[in-house]
Amino acid sequence: MKKPIVFVTRQVANEAIAYVKEIATVDVWEEDRPCPREILLEKAERTDGLLAMLTDRVDEELLSRAKRLKVVANMAVGYDNIDVTAAKKRGIQVTNTPDVLTEATADLTFALLMAAARRITEANRFLLAGQWTSWSPTLLAGQNVFNATLGIVGMGRIGEAVARRAKGFGMSILYCNRHRKPEAEQAVGAQYRELDDLLKQADYVVMLTPLTPDTAKMIGEREFSLMKPTSVFVNVSRGGTVDEEALYKALAEKKIWAAGLDVFQKEPVPLDHPLLTLPNVVALPHIGSATYQTRMEMAKLAAVNIRAVLEGKEPVTPV
Repeated sequence: MKKPIVFVTRQVANEAIAYVKEIATVDVWEEDRPCPREILLEKAERTDGLLAMLTDRVDEELLSRAKRLKVVANMAVGYDNIDVTAAKKRGIQVTNTPDVLTEATADLTFALLMAAARRITEANRFLLAGQWTSWSPTLLAGQNVFNATLGIVGMGRIGEAVARRAKGFGMSILYCNRHRKPEAEQAVGAQYRELDDLLKQADYVVMLTPLTPDTAKMIGEREFSLMKPTSVFVNVSRGGTVDEEALYKALAEKKIWAAGLDVFQKEPVPLDHPLLTLPNVVALPHIGSATYQTRMEMAKLAAVNIRAVLEGKEPVTPV
């Protein structure tokens, strides 16, 4: 019997590739850049399984050409790069990699929060530029983190993990979510708030929502106007959840204190992007889950999902 074909759109952990190779022929895009669109479309036409990255657009155009495709395993927790509805209409399983990246992403989220609050990257640039000539009581003064109020927008697994870290800093924890989370309220003492109230009360606002039609540009000029002038905004969800022009205006006009951003509407973010010109922005290249251990576990879970579907079984983490 002819083996199914699996296309992997980037180099991933060898263990994941080896696991799929036991039952399939595996084709890997080996260049250290996203697979070009025309090649992705060509590969999809003769592929039974696709191990995709969040940079790969799996849309109607691709799916209409992928007559053999049975499963798309996204190596990410988010899946806004995939037209899930179109896939399901064709009987194609879509999976993601939740849980395994929770703790690493929560670590990065809290690191961004602290870096923006305490002006870490700004202070590093200041030192390296030779500007540190004396000590001053207000030199690069930032905002307190300990005992401050944290507002989490999107209390999923990562939100709960961030809340656990915040609890260790004595923070009061507010959250906004589609549904109340009694278990989170009990575990970390989180208090539910409507979005407007959360924005008014929080010293730190952390975005951890998926990108959906309902959350697109969820935070804009009106929302920033509700926040404290000393507040810090952190986005580790998707760039599309925030109106970047409104964020730039709020930061430039000192309506909020600072921002920590791991995601942008367009990625890679252009170097001439206005947000990158501001000293009170800590900007990262979408590295929320980027630890060696986590990326290995993500690849292995994606491989498990692909193999399960190709063997006629249910995937572990279907969307």
